[in-house]
Amino acid sequence: MTQGDKENNKNISTTEYVLTNFQRPDRLAVLVRNRSRGETVQRITSPAKIVESSFQDWLRYKNEKESCDIYIGMNTLKPEARTRTKDDIQTIRHLYMDIDHDGPAALAKIQQSNLVPPRNYTINTSPDKFQVVWRVENISQDQAESLQRAMVRKFGGDPAATDATRVLRLPGFLNRKYDEEFLVQAMKHTDRVYHPQDFRLRTELIETDFRPQRQSPTLSSIGPRQMSQSEHDWAYAKRALARGDDPEEITRRIADFRAGEKHDPSDYARRTVAKAQAQLTSERRNPAASGLFESLPDGKEPNH
Repeated sequence: MTQGDKENNKNISTTEYVLTNFQRPDRLAVLVRNRSRGETVQRITSPAKIVESSFQDWLRYKNEKESCDIYIGMNTLKPEARTRTKDDIQTIRHLYMDIDHDGPAALAKIQQSNLVPPRNYTINTSPDKFQVVWRVENISQDQAESLQRAMVRKFGGDPAATDATRVLRLPGFLNRKYDEEFLVQAMKHTDRVYHPQDFRLRTELIETDFRPQRQSPTLSSIGPRQMSQSEHDWAYAKRALARGDDPEEITRRIADFRAGEKHDPSDYARRTVAKAQAQLTSERRNPAASGLFESLPDGKEPNH
Protein backbone atom coordinates (compact mmCIF):
# COMPACT_ATOMS: atom_id res chain seq x y z
CA MET A 1 0.00 0.00 0.00
CA THR A 2 1.42 3.43 -0.95
CA GLN A 3 1.71 6.36 1.45
CA GLY A 4 -1.22 8.01 -0.33
CA ASP A 5 -3.33 4.90 0.20
CA LYS A 6 -2.47 4.92 3.92
CA GLU A 7 -3.62 8.51 4.21
CA ASN A 8 -6.95 7.53 2.66
CA ASN A 9 -7.45 4.81 5.26
CA LYS A 10 -10.48 6.31 7.01
CA ASN A 11 -14.13 5.74 7.80
CA ILE A 12 -16.40 7.59 5.39
CA SER A 13 -19.99 8.82 5.49
CA THR A 14 -22.95 7.47 3.56
CA THR A 15 -22.95 10.51 1.27
CA GLU A 16 -19.24 10.27 0.49
CA TYR A 17 -19.54 6.56 -0.18
CA VAL A 18 -22.40 7.02 -2.67
CA LEU A 19 -21.00 10.05 -4.49
CA THR A 20 -17.47 8.65 -4.72
CA ASN A 21 -18.56 5.37 -6.21
CA PHE A 22 -21.18 6.62 -8.65
CA GLN A 23 -21.96 9.54 -10.92
CA ARG A 24 -24.97 11.69 -10.08
CA PRO A 25 -27.01 10.73 -13.20
CA ASP A 26 -26.50 6.96 -12.64
CA ARG A 27 -29.45 4.73 -11.81
CA LEU A 28 -29.08 2.48 -8.75
CA ALA A 29 -31.19 0.07 -6.76
CA VAL A 30 -31.74 0.74 -3.06
CA LEU A 31 -33.25 -2.16 -1.13
CA VAL A 32 -35.09 -1.75 2.18
CA ARG A 33 -35.87 -5.05 3.88
CA ASN A 34 -37.95 -5.77 6.97
CA ARG A 35 -37.03 -9.31 7.97
CA SER A 36 -39.62 -9.68 10.71
CA ARG A 37 -42.48 -8.87 8.33
CA GLY A 38 -40.89 -10.49 5.28
CA GLU A 39 -41.27 -7.24 3.33
CA THR A 40 -38.83 -5.84 0.77
CA VAL A 41 -39.09 -2.45 -0.95
CA GLN A 42 -36.81 -1.64 -3.89
CA ARG A 43 -36.35 1.91 -5.14
CA ILE A 44 -34.47 2.60 -8.38
CA THR A 45 -33.16 6.14 -8.39
CA SER A 46 -30.06 8.30 -8.86
CA PRO A 47 -27.13 8.82 -6.46
CA ALA A 48 -28.09 12.51 -6.37
CA LYS A 49 -31.54 11.54 -5.06
CA ILE A 50 -30.15 8.97 -2.61
CA VAL A 51 -28.02 11.56 -0.80
CA GLU A 52 -30.82 14.13 -0.57
CA SER A 53 -31.88 14.79 3.01
CA SER A 54 -35.48 13.67 2.38
CA PHE A 55 -34.38 10.30 1.00
CA GLN A 56 -31.83 9.84 3.79
CA ASP A 57 -34.48 10.71 6.38
CA TRP A 58 -36.78 8.04 4.90
CA LEU A 59 -34.01 5.44 4.99
CA ARG A 60 -33.13 6.30 8.59
CA TYR A 61 -36.77 6.09 9.65
CA LYS A 62 -37.07 2.64 8.04
CA ASN A 63 -33.75 1.55 9.58
CA GLU A 64 -34.17 2.90 13.11
CA LYS A 65 -37.94 2.91 13.68
CA GLU A 66 -39.04 -0.08 11.61
CA SER A 67 -35.88 -2.22 12.03
CA CYS A 68 -35.28 -2.47 8.26
CA ASP A 69 -31.91 -3.33 6.71
CA ILE A 70 -30.59 -0.98 4.00
CA TYR A 71 -28.73 -2.16 0.88
CA ILE A 72 -27.47 -0.58 -2.33
CA GLY A 73 -26.73 -2.08 -5.75
CA MET A 74 -23.06 -1.91 -6.69
CA ASN A 75 -23.50 -1.68 -10.46
CA THR A 76 -25.54 0.81 -12.47
CA LEU A 77 -28.84 0.04 -14.19
CA LYS A 78 -30.06 0.93 -17.68
CA PRO A 79 -32.17 4.09 -18.01
CA GLU A 80 -35.34 2.11 -18.70
CA ALA A 81 -34.76 -0.52 -15.98
CA ARG A 82 -37.59 -1.12 -13.54
CA THR A 83 -36.11 -4.26 -11.98
CA ARG A 84 -32.66 -5.44 -10.89
CA THR A 85 -31.84 -8.37 -13.18
CA LYS A 86 -28.72 -9.15 -15.16
CA ASP A 87 -30.36 -7.78 -18.29
CA ASP A 88 -30.94 -4.51 -16.42
CA ILE A 89 -27.24 -3.97 -15.62
CA GLN A 90 -25.69 -1.18 -17.67
CA THR A 91 -22.16 -0.74 -16.29
CA ILE A 92 -19.99 -2.79 -13.94
CA ARG A 93 -18.56 -0.37 -11.42
CA HIS A 94 -17.38 -2.72 -8.67
CA LEU A 95 -16.04 -6.13 -7.81
CA TYR A 96 -16.80 -7.40 -4.32
CA MET A 97 -16.67 -10.25 -1.84
CA ASP A 98 -19.00 -11.09 1.03
CA ILE A 99 -16.90 -12.55 3.88
CA ASP A 100 -19.07 -14.24 6.49
CA HIS A 101 -16.58 -16.69 8.03
CA ASP A 102 -13.08 -16.12 9.49
CA GLY A 103 -13.28 -12.46 8.51
CA PRO A 104 -9.97 -11.16 9.90
CA ALA A 105 -8.04 -14.10 8.41
CA ALA A 106 -9.67 -13.63 5.00
CA LEU A 107 -8.87 -9.90 5.03
CA ALA A 108 -5.23 -10.68 5.85
CA LYS A 109 -5.02 -13.11 2.93
CA ILE A 110 -6.44 -10.50 0.55
CA GLN A 111 -4.08 -7.79 1.79
CA GLN A 112 -1.01 -10.04 1.46
CA SER A 113 -1.91 -11.44 -1.96
CA ASN A 114 -0.35 -10.25 -5.22
CA LEU A 115 -3.28 -11.71 -7.19
CA VAL A 116 -5.61 -8.79 -6.44
CA PRO A 117 -4.86 -5.06 -6.11
CA PRO A 118 -5.39 -3.11 -2.88
CA ARG A 119 -9.08 -2.98 -2.06
CA ASN A 120 -10.92 0.33 -2.17
CA TYR A 121 -13.25 -0.34 0.75
CA THR A 122 -13.68 -2.71 3.64
CA ILE A 123 -17.25 -2.63 4.94
CA ASN A 124 -17.63 -3.96 8.49
CA THR A 125 -21.16 -5.37 8.49
CA SER A 126 -21.17 -7.14 11.87
CA PRO A 127 -18.52 -8.47 14.28
CA ASP A 128 -15.76 -10.16 12.20
CA LYS A 129 -17.89 -10.07 9.03
CA PHE A 130 -16.99 -7.90 6.08
CA GLN A 131 -17.75 -6.91 2.51
CA VAL A 132 -14.71 -6.01 0.39
CA VAL A 133 -15.09 -3.70 -2.61
CA TRP A 134 -12.88 -2.77 -5.58
CA ARG A 135 -13.75 0.06 -8.00
CA VAL A 136 -13.36 -1.04 -11.62
CA GLU A 137 -13.99 0.11 -15.18
CA ASN A 138 -13.97 -1.40 -18.69
CA ILE A 139 -15.04 -4.80 -17.44
CA SER A 140 -17.89 -6.97 -18.72
CA GLN A 141 -20.55 -8.60 -16.60
CA ASP A 142 -19.20 -12.09 -17.38
CA GLN A 143 -15.65 -11.00 -16.48
CA ALA A 144 -16.84 -9.50 -13.21
CA GLU A 145 -18.78 -12.57 -12.10
CA SER A 146 -15.96 -14.89 -13.13
CA LEU A 147 -13.42 -12.85 -11.14
CA GLN A 148 -15.71 -12.77 -8.11
CA ARG A 149 -16.11 -16.55 -8.18
CA ALA A 150 -12.33 -16.86 -8.43
CA MET A 151 -11.84 -14.60 -5.41
CA VAL A 152 -14.30 -16.66 -3.38
CA ARG A 153 -12.36 -19.82 -4.25
CA LYS A 154 -9.02 -18.21 -3.39
CA PHE A 155 -9.81 -16.23 -0.26
CA GLY A 156 -13.05 -17.70 1.09
CA GLY A 157 -16.40 -15.94 1.09
CA ASP A 158 -20.03 -16.42 0.22
CA PRO A 159 -20.26 -18.13 -3.21
CA ALA A 160 -23.81 -16.83 -3.60
CA ALA A 161 -22.57 -13.23 -3.51
CA THR A 162 -20.90 -13.25 -6.92
CA ASP A 163 -23.64 -12.08 -9.29
CA ALA A 164 -23.55 -8.60 -10.86
CA THR A 165 -26.99 -7.74 -9.45
CA ARG A 166 -25.80 -8.05 -5.86
CA VAL A 167 -26.79 -5.44 -3.29
CA LEU A 168 -24.40 -4.75 -0.40
CA ARG A 169 -25.05 -3.02 2.88
CA LEU A 170 -25.06 0.76 2.75
CA PRO A 171 -22.58 2.20 5.28
CA GLY A 172 -23.92 4.46 7.97
CA PHE A 173 -26.99 2.34 8.77
CA LEU A 174 -27.64 -0.25 11.45
CA ASN A 175 -27.48 -3.98 10.70
CA ARG A 176 -30.81 -5.17 12.11
CA LYS A 177 -30.42 -8.84 11.18
CA TYR A 178 -29.25 -9.92 14.62
CA ASP A 179 -30.55 -9.40 18.16
CA GLU A 180 -27.79 -6.85 18.82
CA GLU A 181 -27.75 -4.00 16.31
CA PHE A 182 -24.46 -3.10 14.62
CA LEU A 183 -23.50 0.13 12.84
CA VAL A 184 -22.24 -0.69 9.34
CA GLN A 185 -19.07 1.27 8.56
CA ALA A 186 -16.93 1.60 5.42
CA MET A 187 -13.18 2.01 5.65
CA LYS A 188 -11.73 3.68 2.55
CA HIS A 189 -8.23 2.54 1.55
CA THR A 190 -7.58 4.02 -1.89
CA ASP A 191 -9.18 6.08 -4.67
CA ARG A 192 -7.77 3.92 -7.46
CA VAL A 193 -9.96 2.53 -10.23
CA TYR A 194 -8.86 -0.89 -11.52
CA HIS A 195 -9.03 -2.81 -14.80
CA PRO A 196 -9.38 -6.54 -15.54
CA GLN A 197 -5.61 -7.00 -15.93
CA ASP A 198 -5.10 -5.83 -12.33
CA PHE A 199 -6.71 -9.08 -11.14
CA ARG A 200 -4.43 -12.05 -11.79
CA LEU A 201 -6.71 -14.85 -10.66
CA ARG A 202 -7.56 -18.00 -12.57
CA THR A 203 -11.09 -17.41 -13.78
CA GLU A 204 -12.48 -20.57 -15.33
CA LEU A 205 -16.27 -20.50 -15.23
CA ILE A 206 -17.53 -22.71 -12.41
CA GLU A 207 -21.11 -22.67 -11.14
CA THR A 208 -20.41 -22.66 -7.41
CA ASP A 209 -23.83 -21.23 -6.57
CA PHE A 210 -25.72 -24.41 -7.43
CA ARG A 211 -23.47 -27.43 -7.80
CA PRO A 212 -23.00 -29.59 -4.70
CA GLN A 213 -19.58 -30.94 -3.84
CA ARG A 214 -18.88 -34.24 -5.52
CA GLN A 215 -17.51 -36.94 -3.21
CA SER A 216 -16.35 -40.41 -4.07
CA PRO A 217 -18.38 -42.97 -2.13
CA THR A 218 -16.42 -44.83 0.54
CA LEU A 219 -17.36 -47.15 3.35
CA SER A 220 -16.58 -44.39 5.83
CA SER A 221 -18.96 -41.97 4.12
CA ILE A 222 -22.09 -43.87 5.14
CA GLY A 223 -24.33 -41.45 7.05
CA PRO A 224 -27.06 -38.94 6.35
CA ARG A 225 -28.01 -38.93 2.69
CA GLN A 226 -26.52 -36.29 0.38
CA MET A 227 -28.83 -33.58 -0.94
CA SER A 228 -30.05 -34.07 -4.48
CA GLN A 229 -29.39 -31.43 -7.13
CA SER A 230 -33.08 -30.47 -7.01
CA GLU A 231 -32.75 -29.84 -3.27
CA HIS A 232 -29.69 -27.68 -3.93
CA ASP A 233 -31.69 -25.73 -6.52
CA TRP A 234 -34.55 -25.25 -4.05
CA ALA A 235 -32.17 -24.15 -1.27
CA TYR A 236 -30.48 -21.70 -3.65
CA ALA A 237 -33.86 -20.25 -4.66
CA LYS A 238 -34.89 -19.84 -1.03
CA ARG A 239 -31.61 -18.15 -0.13
CA ALA A 240 -31.79 -15.78 -3.11
CA LEU A 241 -35.41 -14.85 -2.38
CA ALA A 242 -34.56 -14.21 1.27
CA ARG A 243 -31.89 -11.68 0.32
CA GLY A 244 -34.29 -9.83 -2.00
CA ASP A 245 -33.25 -11.05 -5.48
CA ASP A 246 -35.83 -10.72 -8.25
CA PRO A 247 -37.82 -13.99 -8.60
CA GLU A 248 -37.67 -13.81 -12.40
CA GLU A 249 -33.90 -13.50 -12.29
CA ILE A 250 -33.63 -16.46 -9.89
CA THR A 251 -35.83 -18.48 -12.23
CA ARG A 252 -33.60 -17.60 -15.18
CA ARG A 253 -30.42 -18.58 -13.32
CA ILE A 254 -31.79 -21.99 -12.35
CA ALA A 255 -33.18 -22.62 -15.83
CA ASP A 256 -29.82 -21.72 -17.41
CA PHE A 257 -27.97 -23.99 -15.01
CA ARG A 258 -30.33 -26.93 -15.59
CA ALA A 259 -30.49 -26.57 -19.38
CA GLY A 260 -29.73 -29.95 -20.92
CA GLU A 261 -30.66 -31.77 -17.71
CA LYS A 262 -34.39 -31.04 -17.56
CA HIS A 263 -36.97 -31.57 -20.32
CA ASP A 264 -38.41 -28.10 -19.65
CA PRO A 265 -35.87 -26.22 -17.50
CA SER A 266 -37.93 -23.00 -17.46
CA ASP A 267 -41.01 -24.77 -16.07
CA TYR A 268 -38.83 -26.66 -13.57
CA ALA A 269 -37.19 -23.40 -12.44
CA ARG A 270 -40.56 -21.63 -12.03
CA ARG A 271 -41.92 -24.46 -9.90
CA THR A 272 -38.74 -24.52 -7.79
CA VAL A 273 -38.93 -20.78 -7.10
CA ALA A 274 -42.65 -20.99 -6.35
CA LYS A 275 -42.03 -23.74 -3.77
CA ALA A 276 -39.24 -21.71 -2.19
CA GLN A 277 -41.51 -18.66 -1.99
CA ALA A 278 -44.24 -20.73 -0.35
CA GLN A 279 -41.77 -22.09 2.21
CA LEU A 280 -40.49 -18.61 3.08
CA THR A 281 -44.06 -17.36 3.53
CA SER A 282 -44.85 -20.31 5.78
CA GLU A 283 -41.74 -19.72 7.92
CA ARG A 284 -42.57 -16.03 8.33
CA ARG A 285 -46.05 -16.93 9.56
CA ASN A 286 -44.72 -19.68 11.80
CA PRO A 287 -41.06 -18.97 12.72
CA ALA A 288 -40.81 -22.22 14.68
CA ALA A 289 -41.19 -24.15 11.42
CA SER A 290 -37.97 -22.74 9.99
CA GLY A 291 -35.91 -24.97 12.27
CA LEU A 292 -37.01 -27.96 10.24
CA PHE A 293 -34.81 -26.75 7.39
CA GLU A 294 -31.68 -25.66 9.23
CA SER A 295 -29.84 -28.77 8.08
CA LEU A 296 -29.85 -27.61 4.45
CA PRO A 297 -26.23 -26.51 3.78
CA ASP A 298 -27.28 -23.88 1.22
CA GLY A 299 -30.11 -22.52 3.33
CA LYS A 300 -28.27 -19.65 5.00
CA GLU A 301 -28.94 -16.05 4.08
CA PRO A 302 -26.06 -13.94 2.77
CA ASN A 303 -25.56 -10.23 3.32
CA HIS A 304 -24.73 -10.46 7.02
